[in-house]
Amino acid sequence: MIELILGGARSGKSRLAERLAAESGLPVTYIATSQAHDGEMSARIRQHRERRPLEWGLIEEPLALARVLAENAAEDKCLLVDCLTLWLTNLLMLDEPARLAAEREALLAGIEQLPGRIILVSNETGLGVVPLGELTRRYVDEAGWLHQALAERCQRVIFSVAGLPMILKGVPL
Repeated sequence: MIELILGGARSGKSRLAERLAAESGLPVTYIATSQAHDGEMSARIRQHRERRPLEWGLIEEPLALARVLAENAAEDKCLLVDCLTLWLTNLLMLDEPARLAAEREALLAGIEQLPGRIILVSNETGLGVVPLGELTRRYVDEAGWLHQALAERCQRVIFSVAGLPMILKGVPL
């Protein structure tokens, strides 16, 4: 089963994903895409680490997400990816359009063939005003296109607001 959990900042999407992973009854591997470029991000990463169960595995991968998913997915495992928009940001900051396209296509081409349970977390950025800068507009566009493509491939899509999950596609929680 592949699930996509979308929501804004502090919407409860990561906590929901972690709850669903814990309730799956499967061994969980957390795939973190963030990078600690400053103290504030280091603090966020530390908070995420502290609330995760100690028995969960951890893979930190900022770029090659499709490869890591393919290498670690198994019928008897749950992989939790947090988060796709940080992964997208990492690729955009490389300023290598070919790499972004290749990584995105690898993810979309392989996601439906992965065994086991896959939970993807991402920030919904398309609900606000259009950003002024070229890079931020590109980020919003790329995130929106990625979410649409993944939502087509996922069995369940959830939108989280104020800690409340709304099922957009698939079976209820």
